[in-house]
Amino acid sequence: MTSNREIHLASRPVGWPTEDDFRLVETDVPTPGPGQIVVRNQYLSVDPYMRGRMNDVKSYVAPFALDAPLDGAAIGEVVASEAADIAVGATVLHGLGWREYALLDATAARPVDPSIAPASAYLSVLGMTGLTAYAGLLEVAAMKPGETVFVSAAAGAVGSLVGQIAKLKGAGRVVGSAGSPAKVERLRALGFDAAFDYHDGVRESLRAAAPDGVDVYFDNVGGDHLEAAISAMNLHGRVAICGMIAQYNATEPSAAPRNLALVIGKRLTLRGFLVNDHNDVRAAFVRDVAGWLRDGTLSYDETIVDGVENAPAAFLGLLRGDNLGKMLVKV
Repeated sequence: MTSNREIHLASRPVGWPTEDDFRLVETDVPTPGPGQIVVRNQYLSVDPYMRGRMNDVKSYVAPFALDAPLDGAAIGEVVASEAADIAVGATVLHGLGWREYALLDATAARPVDPSIAPASAYLSVLGMTGLTAYAGLLEVAAMKPGETVFVSAAAGAVGSLVGQIAKLKGAGRVVGSAGSPAKVERLRALGFDAAFDYHDGVRESLRAAAPDGVDVYFDNVGGDHLEAAISAMNLHGRVAICGMIAQYNATEPSAAPRNLALVIGKRLTLRGFLVNDHNDVRAAFVRDVAGWLRDGTLSYDETIVDGVENAPAAFLGLLRGDNLGKMLVKV
């Protein structure tokens, strides 16, 4: 193969992105230099945080450049190598997604064993997604056995794992919100004690699902979900703020939460986090999750879109909530 297709950012979205904000570009397959490898990507990850990188604003990660390929987590097979430590044929995890072939320094790739789990799992349950759920729940929110846990966007890649991990670690009650009756049913099948469709009203539904209050809230949504959680929180409750997808495409400031004063009297802890701050728990994460996968006590869902040319559509679908579990692009 001599042709490589990649997705470029054509324009910076205002509000909701559209297909016109992306461009499919054909280039040559790169040739590795000393210490470099070329990876034929098999799966690409699209994630909510990427919406923020499409804006030209200062953040915890640099914005995407215009008229250049986007990037993100990917996994694939090494097809050319000028590096002593990574051979042709190896399967590696790396950060240059949104393209068919990636050229990178070998030090920026992490070899994985595809015989242990499907390659796609290293982008979901065994990858950043799984570590986010594990560290956010157990380290950031410091969940204790017997506590009540509420998870927003609970049918998504992170949320669905948070709920299951909470049960496996002894939570007394786990409640999830999702965006459709089918997703609510899926949460119940995954072992959530209660689940509701947020279109039915978040505050009222949460009160009914957690009548004794909430001790831990894992926030993927922000806005009205965060407001409802603050109202429902018990004394000394903790909120792990992973994302606020309800606000990523907003052009006006969010109206909620309007009840932050409750944080004082309830002595709540609201803590934002980034997964890369918690690499110290990776060994425990791998041990626990590998064991749960092996004995069948942990499940994960994937929504797979075929073709790199459809990566923008997959990303837009993710923002709309079309996915069940992890949204991936099969190259």
